[in-house]
Amino acid sequence: METRGQQKSTGVIVVDVQGDFTEWKNGALAVSGTGKAFIDKLGQATSTLKSSGCKIYATMDWHPSGHISFFTSHNNKKIMDVIRVDGRTQVLWPPHCVQHSSGAELVLDKGLFDAVVKKGQNKNFDSYSGFKDDGGESTELLDILKKDGIEQLIVYGIAMDYCVRATAIDGVYAGFDVTVIEDLTALITPETSLKAKQDMINSGVVFQKQL
Repeated sequence: METRGQQKSTGVIVVDVQGDFTEWKNGALAVSGTGKAFIDKLGQATSTLKSSGCKIYATMDWHPSGHISFFTSHNNKKIMDVIRVDGRTQVLWPPHCVQHSSGAELVLDKGLFDAVVKKGQNKNFDSYSGFKDDGGESTELLDILKKDGIEQLIVYGIAMDYCVRATAIDGVYAGFDVTVIEDLTALITPETSLKAKQDMINSGVVFQKQL
């Protein structure tokens, strides 16, 4: 994305680049294609954007043990089962990004980030979006972006199908121009990522192949 002349208003959201989501760290919920080469590419791109004057923000899952999204929190359930909880659909995952665990740690240089936003801290609600959880409770992300005078967002990270999708769509709903960088975004499956991409496009998200 061309950011020259737009540096003061451009924010970058790097979504959930945590050990448990990467093959590099043998994560509990490792997404395909997230080896060291991919993480290095994310780091280089993020450093370039920071050098250009963009504000850089990270989101991260920060789940308590026994979180509702863990298949182990439900009897006779397995990974990727879909259940209904209080009228909401919930996909079940292996325990991941448990607070204070090594797998919850960001795997990019923390010095890159102007702010780190933790999500999914309420045991009873999942939180794919960096802006709010499934119960509607907001994170501090929107307030931070407003305080920094951000008008447009670049979004990438892990993974296209879920957390990138939700964060990008909520960014549009919050009034930002949002661009997702495909080459900097991992995906869980081609089928779910294709649907997620269409959902984002329908919501007004712009896609760019490379930075």
